[in-house]
Amino acid sequence: MNVDPITIDTDVLVIGSGAAGMYAAIAAARGGAHVLLVDRSLIGRSGATVMAQMTVAAALGEEAPDDPANHYRDTIAAGRGLCEEKLAQLLCEDAPDCIRELDRWGVGWARKDGHITATAAPGHDRPRCVYVDFINTGPAVSKTLRTHIARNPAIRKIGDLCVVDLVVGDGEAVGAVGYHVGSGAPVVIAAKATVLATGGLTRLYRRNSASTNMGGDGYALALRAGGSLIDMEFVQFFPIGHLAPRLIGMDPIMWDPFRYKLGGRLLNGRMEEFTSAYGSDEDGRYVLTRDLATYAILKEVEAGRGSPHGGAWLSFQHCSEAALREAFGPVIDRLAANAIDLTRQPVEVAPIAHYHMGGVKADAAMATELPGLYAAGEVVGGASGANRLSGNALTEAFVFGRRAGKSAGERARRIASQRPRPQDATAALDLVRANGGRRERTNNTAAMIARLQAIMADDVGPLRTGAKLDRALGDIAALAAALGELPPGNSGAFNLERLDWFDLRNMLAVARTVAQSARNRTESRGAHQREDYPHPKPQWQRHQVAQWRARALQVSAESSSDAAAVMSQETKRVATLKIWRGSDRDAGHFDSYEVPFEPGQSVLDGLRWIRINKDPALAIRFSCINANACKECMIQLDGETIYACTARLESREMKLAPLPNKKLIRDLVTEIAPPSERFGPK
Repeated sequence: MNVDPITIDTDVLVIGSGAAGMYAAIAAARGGAHVLLVDRSLIGRSGATVMAQMTVAAALGEEAPDDPANHYRDTIAAGRGLCEEKLAQLLCEDAPDCIRELDRWGVGWARKDGHITATAAPGHDRPRCVYVDFINTGPAVSKTLRTHIARNPAIRKIGDLCVVDLVVGDGEAVGAVGYHVGSGAPVVIAAKATVLATGGLTRLYRRNSASTNMGGDGYALALRAGGSLIDMEFVQFFPIGHLAPRLIGMDPIMWDPFRYKLGGRLLNGRMEEFTSAYGSDEDGRYVLTRDLATYAILKEVEAGRGSPHGGAWLSFQHCSEAALREAFGPVIDRLAANAIDLTRQPVEVAPIAHYHMGGVKADAAMATELPGLYAAGEVVGGASGANRLSGNALTEAFVFGRRAGKSAGERARRIASQRPRPQDATAALDLVRANGGRRERTNNTAAMIARLQAIMADDVGPLRTGAKLDRALGDIAALAAALGELPPGNSGAFNLERLDWFDLRNMLAVARTVAQSARNRTESRGAHQREDYPHPKPQWQRHQVAQWRARALQVSAESSSDAAAVMSQETKRVATLKIWRGSDRDAGHFDSYEVPFEPGQSVLDGLRWIRINKDPALAIRFSCINANACKECMIQLDGETIYACTARLESREMKLAPLPNKKLIRDLVTEIAPPSERFGPK
């Protein structure tokens, strides 16, 4: 049926209304632009933000000394050598200002002695993550941004609008075509600038922590419009997503703040702590990174040592009810309503799809390769590299959303008008108006989504092999063939079968991109774990870029030489290590060494570099290299006792000396063995 579309003109179109989209709309409007904020669900109430109960990373330095440079180092280290450094730098430098701006708008960050307080999180070198009350951060942020938008007459809002395709004219993004889910009416939007703020892709997986809107829509829209996707293989799985007993009305990743504050023991099905077998003796503390914790839990399950529902036990039975209530108050009552008493029972947890590090390729202005198209929040790829640092998700939403909105608004001011030509929107409009008729039961679109989620969970999950990925690619292709070229039924009100078809159109394209990128990367790095290639490879310290060209998906790696040049130019730093030398404390001296390093490298890395490149006679003590397990590498740094394997190199003079209260052997080595283990006369 050839129904005339509803046409809308705006300066800036923002697709998606989580924190990134709402912040983008605010930033564009305060630059003078008229903004249209659209969402396939309710404005400001769908997506990941409203479900994000946890914390936001920002180097405020109000409770303890901090600086964005410290946050940046931790972000780079977590990214396993693949962070787009300009994006990571922007993320860390702009985060404090966004947090303070939201504070002025009344978000209600938790305070201590009048200052915004911060808590520790895995991968951070100090407490840096702010919050509202540990389980209300996302809802509070969403409410604050919704309120701010409601007061701005320059921002128009339309919910229940499914965007089907971007419109490209003369090589530029000039708007979008969609349809109103509530009525089925086709809609054409003309925009001088468009911002994608549609979130990630975790809906592709059977168990996920986000909403049903997170099916990778923005990735598919950008891909079909001619944009590039980057690092699509890197899907982050949250290791302790709630598994059992059933939780009603609570976030499946709610256990994170419990572990932050109170510790929490991970136990296998035999009620044994097991993380020490995988690189970390947590001893009730939360120190194991997400990728390693995910690996450890899945390997215990694979070995037949899982909990009854196929995960691991998480126990807080070492905590009293008073301690639990002091930390989390009414949350304990909400758990009791779910028949959970943490003083008496552990809960079952298992990895759950949580975040996507890859996404649309964009520069520091959030501009994509397609003029007129910008990206914001989780839809942006590259900032987190191979593994996102805990707490950086909402930070990306705030910082990238604000920057994308500002950039889009600036473009809108430069352009007199931007209207799609009829021929540029024809294909998308034809698809929206199409009536594909009734489908056979075998093509039940809801069942097809469930089938795709099972394929991704089983074969493109946390632990991958070439055989699994080949099988996934074949199964995805079969589903795509079964989907057909036209949506089922007519464009009536709330035709969910039809909405599922458009969802599958996007989800299958994105799933294929993830699986193909994972198949190509023959190494393990960060969240991408290939059991048939279990180690990282230097030649794979480069990005993969996915593009849709000549009606075919192309996934190719950046030139290794280009990637190496970028890495060497952008990540190399120099530390001046001033090291005490000699075997007599009264007759020794300090030697200085200029040590090149990349962000995230440790003092021990620097000492080993000196032995290899400058002076093999330098005496140091270490065994485990970087796991902080052997405890042998204790020295003094600028007068404070540290572990060389965990202290980070910095671009400054760093004075290293042996422990002052131990017998000196030579250089940085002191006698730290217990008396019973020492050689010689007792």
